[in-house]
Amino acid sequence: MFDSVTFVSLGPGDPELITLKGLKTLQEADLIFCPSTALPQGKSSSRAKDVLLQLGFDESKLNTFNVPMNKDRSLAIESYKAVAKEISDRYKSGHKIAVTAEGDAGFYSTIYYISEYLTQENIPVSRIAGVPAFIACGTLANIHIVKQEEELEVIPGIITLNNLKEKLEKGKAIVLMKASQCEEVIMEALENIQDATFHYFENVGIAEKEFYTQDKQVIVSRKFPYFSLIIIRK
Repeated sequence: MFDSVTFVSLGPGDPELITLKGLKTLQEADLIFCPSTALPQGKSSSRAKDVLLQLGFDESKLNTFNVPMNKDRSLAIESYKAVAKEISDRYKSGHKIAVTAEGDAGFYSTIYYISEYLTQENIPVSRIAGVPAFIACGTLANIHIVKQEEELEVIPGIITLNNLKEKLEKGKAIVLMKASQCEEVIMEALENIQDATFHYFENVGIAEKEFYTQDKQVIVSRKFPYFSLIIIRK
């Protein structure tokens, strides 16, 4: 299992949604790297670390690394390179290394960059699958995201109103990840697209923060956080 650096998918945030394989891998690791986000006053937040603490992991085993949330990706790239170098050095010294990823490690995941850097350094890498956020959203709303021959398109937060209309007219179901990045377009869509259902989610998998509604007026009144997502179906 540890003949490579293993990227373990944690799922959307509910500790019970991690796979048994992922949990077993983390339990056998010597060192676990968790992404974190810088907060004001020099503090940081790590949903991945929070999940592991809820699962009973010893905090001394966890190593957080900051992922700058900025449109200027140069800072994030430097952070990825730095943690990849540390992971490489630890792996070469014989440590069993696991790196956590929220959702699924192969689906719009920040660990992609770390994995690429390690591969360039000839460090073997592997992944353990997890539950993507939009799948957990479908469960929370008790909806079939797609059925029969329907097509699904997943969009990472950048779309125009006309493009969204075209996709819906073609009968596609739409998942808009990172809804905060296209909040203005979504507000326009809520006003202009009358024959579609909008399923809006925040912080799915985090019990005290989880929110879901399909009420357009409620959606319009919300200020979309970073962890927000919309599923649109005609």
